[in-house]
Amino acid sequence: MSYKNQWPTNRLLSTAARLVEHAWNENLASLGITHAGVMALDVLRSEGSMTQAQLAHQVRVQAQTMGKTLHRLEVHGHITRSRNALDRRSHMVSISPAGERVLVDAARLEKGLLGSDRDTDEQFRRKLIDLISTLGGARWRMEVEDGAETPAGPTGGADSPTESEHSATSH
Repeated sequence: MSYKNQWPTNRLLSTAARLVEHAWNENLASLGITHAGVMALDVLRSEGSMTQAQLAHQVRVQAQTMGKTLHRLEVHGHITRSRNALDRRSHMVSISPAGERVLVDAARLEKGLLGSDRDTDEQFRRKLIDLISTLGGARWRMEVEDGAETPAGPTGGADSPTESEHSATSH
């Protein structure tokens, strides 16, 4: 019997998450993007243009971390930035056509990474969504419903995650 059979569930989940993210980042490198970049592009595709600070909040990283991610995305042509008409001190970030295409490629890579059957994947996803909603709701004041996040109350402040809590997204 493997010693991993003795691990608590939280250790299994944490280890699996790190291993999946590392493997995914290795695959994404061929596209010139990271996991953090995919998350940012995915938010921009679904929510539309927004400021760096708004995007950082949506992805749950520090604005400085998001700045580094956006720089890499801009260098590869995956995003565009334009002056914010409402606040000339900031820029609006938008996904580019190249960013749209790289998301399609990234989704294909992600599907191939886990290689599970659809029924098992849906059951696992439901359990993960429930776990994120239960544990993350109080921390981020967000709920996850059918793969989409919705505000559950006031946001920001001391409940926002620290950069060290999201170091995996700053590759």
